[in-house]
Amino acid sequence: MALPRALHLRRRFQRVVLARPWLTFVVLGLAFFCFGMVTLNLLHLVRANAELIIDNGVMALVDGGARQLAELIANGYVAMLAYVVMKTCEHALSHWLADTSAFAPSTVDDDVRAPSDSKHPH
Repeated sequence: MALPRALHLRRRFQRVVLARPWLTFVVLGLAFFCFGMVTLNLLHLVRANAELIIDNGVMALVDGGARQLAELIANGYVAMLAYVVMKTCEHALSHWLADTSAFAPSTVDDDVRAPSDSKHPH
């Protein structure tokens, strides 16, 4: 049951965000800043939390080290989600910007084709 919901979310994201270049650019910027803020000290905090747990053992886990580690892992997944959204928007904008299919080729382009592009086999 979770898969159809994920597919529905994907289709909605494609229809609402990726179909509009300006909105894709806004979402790209938001995802970029979210990724940056979440990952700012993530590695440093995970290392400090691991050292605390290694040094103090079960006492550190009971005093909140386990909860903090779980929150740091969740932050890592939020950062990964923001990165995927950012890269998806970047991909969509890059293809939109480079798309030349809307422009019809001129007759000059047809006359100046390279031999490998010709329609007749040699």
